[in-house]
Amino acid sequence: MSRSASSPSTITTIGLALFATRWLQAPLYFGLVAAQGVYVYKFFNELWHLVDHVVSGQADETYVMLAVLKLVDVVMIANLLIMVIVGGYETFVSRIGLQGHRDQPEWLSHVNSNVLKVKLATAIVGISSVHLLQMFVDVHHTPRHDLLWGTVIHMAFIASAAILAYMSGPMAAQEHKGHGEREPHHLMLPRQRDRRKAEAAQEAGMAEEPDGRGSAAEERIQAAGFPARKLLEMFDDGHLRAPEPQAIARLGKVDFVPRKVNVVLLGAPGTGKTHLAIALGVRACQAGHRVLFGTAAEWADRLREAKAAGRFAKLLAELDAYPLLIVDEVGYVPFDDDTAQLFFRLVSHRYERASVIVTSDRPFARWDEVFGDGGIASATVDRLVHHAEVLTLEGESYRSRRLDGTAVTGWGAQGY
Repeated sequence: MSRSASSPSTITTIGLALFATRWLQAPLYFGLVAAQGVYVYKFFNELWHLVDHVVSGQADETYVMLAVLKLVDVVMIANLLIMVIVGGYETFVSRIGLQGHRDQPEWLSHVNSNVLKVKLATAIVGISSVHLLQMFVDVHHTPRHDLLWGTVIHMAFIASAAILAYMSGPMAAQEHKGHGEREPHHLMLPRQRDRRKAEAAQEAGMAEEPDGRGSAAEERIQAAGFPARKLLEMFDDGHLRAPEPQAIARLGKVDFVPRKVNVVLLGAPGTGKTHLAIALGVRACQAGHRVLFGTAAEWADRLREAKAAGRFAKLLAELDAYPLLIVDEVGYVPFDDDTAQLFFRLVSHRYERASVIVTSDRPFARWDEVFGDGGIASATVDRLVHHAEVLTLEGESYRSRRLDGTAVTGWGAQGY
């Protein structure tokens, strides 16, 4: 008699139900918010007493120093609370979605359970230091027994923080090695998979280069799938009549990525659209953003494969991990009806959520030739350019400008 196995749907339901229990922790963090309010009241209460004693002349130097240390103690505990509230909620309950916010804490961008534990441990050491300093300031009124045990406990906190920091290093390195900044295998194009194999064969003997090739930024650049490395400093704008160099320099700050603004580069072949797109992608990688590059034809293959495998929605969700996608050469290969709709869904999904750089040799008025449908083309352009920097590169072809006497068909008459 065979034993019946649980169906995959049952297992998935149970797993999702268990995962949903993380929301039971949410009230705990809101309770800590209330506790932080108590410390705000305590801070101003202590401050009022200090000011009152100073004004009335009842405060000597020792009293002022102890009162100030109490205020510092309250602030440090409040800092500890905010780290537990924000970092713990982000790690164990749900993402808060502060990416791109100008006030996003530096530590929150790479917070995880290991980082949170180390930061909490160091915060506790700081609080313990303040308490111990209070004892030494008021040493004449502190029992010797209390002073001794305060010092021992403080040293224990220091030792614990040091051990946690030491243990978190190898764990973080192992996690980075397992996950890193690299995309899942199914998101890679064939040329990226080949490059990954070559990199894996070299990794064993490669030490970190002095120029930073082993850095996280370099890993993001390698994982982005650029066909070649292009730098903004290498871009020759001498062949362009437009745009102004200042416009290119402004984009070079890549602040459009945290602002979730798109960039559209239009122009005739040879005007440097691909160079600029790659250079901006490299700058974004160096700024700490994950980037994924592909030509329009490669993106079409990627989207069609995902739809055929029944995982198109999952692909869109996975691409949310990339603040910047680059779609090169839109218009060189027309889309079929299905691909046009899939590309529209990609642009629509990232609308006001993340950035896209698109290059094309055609003005927007002719994108219906690419999509095969005026409605889909118009809707795609509408979402793409609503929050976008649109640059039209006008000039002779960089590749053919040195060919004396060679006639190159003009592009400016196409309506840009």
